[in-house]
Amino acid sequence: MLILDFTLPTPEENLACDEALLIACDRGEGPEVLRFWESTTPFVVLGYANKTALEVEIEACKRHAIPILRRSSGGGTVLQGPGCLNFSLILRVPDEGPLRSITGTNDFVTEEHATALRAVLGAHVSRLGLSDLTLGTLKFSGNAQRRKRRALLFHGTFLVDFDIPLVEATLAMPSRQPDYRENRSHRDFLVNTGTALAQIKSTIASHWGAEGTLTQLPEAEIARLVREQFATPEWNLKF
Repeated sequence: MLILDFTLPTPEENLACDEALLIACDRGEGPEVLRFWESTTPFVVLGYANKTALEVEIEACKRHAIPILRRSSGGGTVLQGPGCLNFSLILRVPDEGPLRSITGTNDFVTEEHATALRAVLGAHVSRLGLSDLTLGTLKFSGNAQRRKRRALLFHGTFLVDFDIPLVEATLAMPSRQPDYRENRSHRDFLVNTGTALAQIKSTIASHWGAEGTLTQLPEAEIARLVREQFATPEWNLKF
């Protein structure tokens, strides 16, 4: 597994990068990758099947000039921006084992991350809901996946030093929520870890045994995906 610690200039390019790395791995043209990135500007990103009007405070996003985009993986709607560390795992799907199913992948990856982060954040790191990581019952990491025949993308967020009040302003209460949330507002449900980004990155990379750096991006595929998908209203606002 190679490491890619790289943020592209725009939100659309960053979403497209994850998809392009998945496509390359699925075709047998690219390696397994652990990627880290952090958007320099806020943007909302819907899960693939989310309905914009249900999940997003659209007028607030307009006032704050925050774009509304859509990713190709499932899961809920999130706000991205400075202080929100993203990770992306591009993994080959083996012939057997937990990565063969959605549930098995959720359980396997989140348990790996919980185990790794307990050494940094303490024993109160828990796995709750389908694929959340929490400090007690406060969520600091949400995750989603996209699967192809030979490879999968498992990606998510770690809230480190994020603007949680802005989440409250721009996202509606989710249309679906885990039982442990107990209808709490974003402000009362989310928490920052307050841990150095570099420490989380090194801990996760070491746990996965990721070595070496991915030096060549699938630039043409990223550009195509931005042009044909991630920068188009037909994709971003289709629901």
